[in-house]
Amino acid sequence: MKRNYYIVTLIMLTFFVISFITNIIGPLSPEFIKDFKLSDLLAGVLPFAFFIAYGVMSIPSSMLVQKYNEKTIMVTAFVVAFFGSLLLAVSPGYLSALLSLFLIGCGMAMLQVVINPLLRTAGGEENYAFTSVLAQLIFGAASFLSPLVMTIMISELDKKKHSGVFGILGGLVPGGMSWISLYWIFAVICLLMFIILLLSKFPKVELTSEEKAGPWKTHLQLFKRPVVIAFFIGLFCYVGTEQGVSYWMSEFLSRYHHYDPQVQGARAVAWFWGLMTAGGILGLFLLKIMDSRRLLVIFSILAIISLTAALFGSAEVSLYAFSIVGFFMSVMYPIIFSLALSSIDEHHGSFAGILVTGIIGGAIVQILIGGLGNLLGLRAGMMFLYITFGYMLSIGFWAKPLITNKTIFDSKD
Repeated sequence: MKRNYYIVTLIMLTFFVISFITNIIGPLSPEFIKDFKLSDLLAGVLPFAFFIAYGVMSIPSSMLVQKYNEKTIMVTAFVVAFFGSLLLAVSPGYLSALLSLFLIGCGMAMLQVVINPLLRTAGGEENYAFTSVLAQLIFGAASFLSPLVMTIMISELDKKKHSGVFGILGGLVPGGMSWISLYWIFAVICLLMFIILLLSKFPKVELTSEEKAGPWKTHLQLFKRPVVIAFFIGLFCYVGTEQGVSYWMSEFLSRYHHYDPQVQGARAVAWFWGLMTAGGILGLFLLKIMDSRRLLVIFSILAIISLTAALFGSAEVSLYAFSIVGFFMSVMYPIIFSLALSSIDEHHGSFAGILVTGIIGGAIVQILIGGLGNLLGLRAGMMFLYITFGYMLSIGFWAKPLITNKTIFDSKD
């Protein structure tokens, strides 16, 4: 079919918005803890509320998309995210934050299910590898920018005098809670995306039989296969680790090394995502010269070393080491996902839905870190990440894909 570059651009914008809204939760964690007077356990429930939405919505959304259409699901997703953002903006509080993050998470999960197959259709199958990488780079760029935007917003609104947009926002947010302004911005962004999508004409997406999500019976059959469970745990560990580092690092730097979470903490989180993007670019090259399992082992070991430096190093070492963890995590998600799909020869659409559901790791691991943090201290709580990193490291040894990634050293047929 004719390539639709307007829709490709719209999808890239959607990736940017998903990342911009999702990955601000980590930099905001010290603000949640301070303003809502939370223990580590209660603070861990906030990302739990967001990421558990992926467990609730991923598989149902993949089925709904086939019943209705991509445009309907995307429009609905932004409506849900709009009301979630507006709830916290209008009524700041711990309970409203939980419901707000859950609603926003539902919207983001719905979008994630739609945009990947839509990108393949709109950009062309022959360009899918390129457009997928471009989407990940844009995703990383938004994750890098959102903490910096947070710092600017808080800095400007904390001034005694402000005008223009800051003057409007200043009248909407409670005193001493300038960070709430971000959720007003998110509400406006979701509203704009809603309008843009309503005015856009979408191509018809034709999924192959392997890409379609099967009935619940197919999902249950897949869950009986040990390899499916093993890779589900792998994705669970990856997202739990990614969010475990990005969510807690600013609070860790504040608590143990007295860095300002609105300045150095937010900047460290921004560089975590920025270096993850840079690592992804390097990973594209490395995957052309070595087996993906070997690369997973090497980067997992280096990530564990970086985490150790972050948890036990000096203030300056910790500040930089947390961000460097992001660099070495960059290849883990795509490698684990591709090894998973390459390890079975059928029902790839349903299997992909199961793997995406593993994003609930971002919910469960935060609860575990917060609970351990209450009992033993945040440093001990974050040491739980050694278990999740260890599991991802093990995948490089036991994975047996039916097809391995092609390198420049492979013989040509």
